[in-house]
Amino acid sequence: MKILLIEDEPELRTNVQRYLEGEHFVVSTVSNLRQASQKVNDYAYDCIVVDIMLPDGNGLALIEQLKETHSTAGIVIISAKNSLDDRIKGLDLGADDYLIKPFYLPELNARIRSLMRRRQNAGEQQLSFGVLTLWPKREEVSVADQLVQLTPKEFALLLFMVTNKDRLLAKEVIAEHVWGEYMTDADSLEFLYTHIRNLRKKLSSSGCPDYIRSRYGIGYILTVAP
Repeated sequence: MKILLIEDEPELRTNVQRYLEGEHFVVSTVSNLRQASQKVNDYAYDCIVVDIMLPDGNGLALIEQLKETHSTAGIVIISAKNSLDDRIKGLDLGADDYLIKPFYLPELNARIRSLMRRRQNAGEQQLSFGVLTLWPKREEVSVADQLVQLTPKEFALLLFMVTNKDRLLAKEVIAEHVWGEYMTDADSLEFLYTHIRNLRKKLSSSGCPDYIRSRYGIGYILTVAP
């Protein structure tokens, strides 16, 4: 799960990022509204944790931007302002939850996970592609009713490709989505090639056709087409 944290206090930003990464989230951080606006324009996130009081504006403006672009990201507001008006306005704009500073990191984690469960329960419980069936909530995949054991990154990789079936995905886009956008600056994408190779091997050994097609120098496409 990818999270964008928007927080201008350096110590809190670092503590929250380290904690959530320890909970197996992929976390990106920014410290102001301008950077946040650019991030949500360039990348897709599962959840956005946003402070209201930022050095160059109000975090509520970002929520308005997200709703105008029909973002599907969950939104958790964090703020030192214990103002009923702010909470009501944030929730009216489309935020899913509101947490007042200071807060315990496990509580933020619980709020995020609860939000993601609610969204998953309201959405698709099962995805199918060819002989593949995926259960995103359980992170399970089967080939013709036979469960295949994948690592969390392999499952995230397959899920991203299934939800973007028949679309050519650039290597950098795949790496950014599964490992975080900082990976777009990596010197080598060998780690991606290794995961693709291992994923193909596991699916093939379970009797799955090779749906993952390489496009030399560009990326990959998941398709049943020859």
